[in-house]
Amino acid sequence: MFEQRLGRLLSVGGLIAVVAAVLAVASIWLLLTDPVTVVTAVEGGEITPFIRELAKVVYEAIAGLLKYF
Repeated sequence: MFEQRLGRLLSVGGLIAVVAAVLAVASIWLLLTDPVTVVTAVEGGEITPFIRELAKVVYEAIAGLLKYF
């Protein structure tokens, strides 16, 4: 029983780590490719354009990967 809980905990932890890594890489990519949006979001406190562009980057990356399947 303990091993099942530990396995689930590690699975959830791994999933969270993967999602965090993808968002970190996408944020860095966005900072390098569209710094104006990032600076505007940080300077003005308006995070909506940053989140929108971040979602666009992640979507395009997933769409690009799915072309190979």
